[in-house]
Amino acid sequence: TKLILLDSLLQESMSGYTEEYLQKKLQEKLSAEHVEVVDQSDGCGGKFAALIVSTQFEGKALLARHRLVNSALEEELKTIHAFSQKTFTPEQWKQKQATE
Repeated sequence: TKLILLDSLLQESMSGYTEEYLQKKLQEKLSAEHVEVVDQSDGCGGKFAALIVSTQFEGKALLARHRLVNSALEEELKTIHAFSQKTFTPEQWKQKQATE
């Protein structure tokens, strides 16, 4: 029974979450106007990179922004092994887009 349970837990963590699921969750929780999520773990759902644009970031330091994102994905981050994030206000995102 222990082996079956362990195997089940491994399969769950390996299947992980999808880019689309995380993108939708971040858009909803942070009222984000733009979200990009990339699975960097070859599809197993263990490593993601996210870019998030939200008015909720206005007037907040980087650490406060990251805490907002981490709170939005509190349950998901328990099984995701690596999560990197870039956070922008809409104005910062417009400026970044203009320089690229």
